[in-house]
Amino acid sequence: MRPIKTYDYIVVLKKKSTQTINLISLLMLAMSVLFFTYSFTVQFKDAGNAINSKNGLLIVWITGIIGWILFCQMQQKKGLEPNYRFALMLAAWGWFVHPQAMWLAGVFLLAAVLERPVKVAPEYAFDQNEIVFNSLPTKKYSWNEVSNVVLKFGMLTIDFKNNRIVQGEVNNDVTLQLENEFNEYCKKNIEAISCI
Repeated sequence: MRPIKTYDYIVVLKKKSTQTINLISLLMLAMSVLFFTYSFTVQFKDAGNAINSKNGLLIVWITGIIGWILFCQMQQKKGLEPNYRFALMLAAWGWFVHPQAMWLAGVFLLAAVLERPVKVAPEYAFDQNEIVFNSLPTKKYSWNEVSNVVLKFGMLTIDFKNNRIVQGEVNNDVTLQLENEFNEYCKKNIEAISCI
């Protein structure tokens, strides 16, 4: 088991809206439900208006996807972030058994895997060795790549030596004391690297 790393400071930035991601997930799921419903209708007629194992599985996928969408809508009404991963995985399974559209299973699996990480609030973690950004994949910067780090008026600014600047609004209010403490910490780490 990998040891859990602790950081001296973690700065959480304001999260961008996830409405676009949720809308794309819902459109993908609606497309799946429509296709699976059409496929069920065709197979049901071919089976002589009887439910067999093949078209019965379509009922499971359709009801599972719709049920999960309804569950997510209830979560959203409670103020929680909906996660459509489970429904996307069900849809991927449904697309996997359709030979003409099997490649869509990979698209849906990828969407299911990526949905949660792209909804996470951006964070910068700081310790004496590095600065880590929780993107996908995780980005790590050493202190010798940075010329300045400042937290001021609710904005985090990281100025890199290659003239790149990263700025973001901090998620929560930060006290002046904590702001000064953090800025002093970053200044010491930058100075310690420049002395080597």
